[in-house]
Amino acid sequence: MSDHHSFETLAIHAGNTADPLTGAVVPPIYQVSTYKQDGVGGLRGGYEYSRSGNPTRTALEENLAALEGGRRGLAFASGLAAEDCLLRTLLTPGDHVVIPNDAYGGTFRLFAKVASRWGVEFSVADTSDVSAVRAALTPRTKAIWVETPSNPLLGITDIAAVAGVARQAGARLVVDNTFASPYLQQPLSLGADVVVHSTTKYMGGHSDVVGGALVASDPELAEELAYHQNAMGAVAGPFDAWLVLRGIKTLAVRMDRHDENATKVADLLTRHPKVTQVLYPGLPEHPGHEVAAKQMKAFGGMVSFRVAGGEEAAVEVCNRAELFTLGESLGGVESLIEHPGRMTHASTAGSLLEVPSDLVRLSVGIENADDLLADLTQALG
Repeated sequence: MSDHHSFETLAIHAGNTADPLTGAVVPPIYQVSTYKQDGVGGLRGGYEYSRSGNPTRTALEENLAALEGGRRGLAFASGLAAEDCLLRTLLTPGDHVVIPNDAYGGTFRLFAKVASRWGVEFSVADTSDVSAVRAALTPRTKAIWVETPSNPLLGITDIAAVAGVARQAGARLVVDNTFASPYLQQPLSLGADVVVHSTTKYMGGHSDVVGGALVASDPELAEELAYHQNAMGAVAGPFDAWLVLRGIKTLAVRMDRHDENATKVADLLTRHPKVTQVLYPGLPEHPGHEVAAKQMKAFGGMVSFRVAGGEEAAVEVCNRAELFTLGESLGGVESLIEHPGRMTHASTAGSLLEVPSDLVRLSVGIENADDLLADLTQALG
């Protein structure tokens, strides 16, 4: 499919060719481990074993590449599996990475507890400050890791500016695009080398699948990533790939509604006396608002806020919510609420990435906005 089609069209059609046998308009779930060969080495379509390749996964990977404008997409069993493959492809013992001071707790844990034991070093920097990123570089820096918007403080990094820093340092720029999705932001077009996704979130969109993805622009790097994907084996299963591919078809319309509802939620929270700070890049007072407006189509469905009364008050807000379901994860059609310090970001406690104890994170769903506002009002008391 031509990359000149609109995003909405690519989301529905890229990788989704009609089944040649039956004409089925949805790619079949090839729930198969191995494939009959027509003589030794006589592979049909290049398929020999489903760790190495599966037609359902291929459909998703082609779709991912088209949506992010990359050379190749790769689908994994989880977002962290994708990150692990990327780290072990890019890095060797003794290498150094700059990571954000506001990163997903699982990403921090991967660096601090896993990659560090392998001899990979990292420094923490405020990636919204280009000079801070530059100051964190060392002669051994091989990658700069960015989340924008970040999790859970909704920080914004100027991707193009940090891409320039990475190029000057001879390092790769990795952008976790999970919060934005490719509908709202396409980091490769801004100079990033690799995009990371937890496809569990907005790409899947229905809280029914766990998955991850990498999309690369450089063909040589893409081949290296594909080699490691096969060698390490944490691939997306065919049914999981099918679920993500199904979710992506409605990504554009869902993201429009997520953004619309989140804007209304942020407006309510800014006016509530029990809220001391609202973190949402769509607000003009957000320090990253202008950069976000430049590099994003809209501001997304994630909102965080701080509660007067401290940690216990924040926990009580989470417990009192009814329509906002108390749970980890994000990006589904249903609204979720959580306390990052005790839940998704507990692994950052005591580190430079520790999140404020009075912070509440919302994943604003696509329900009726008035119902969501009423629930937050009663939860805040």
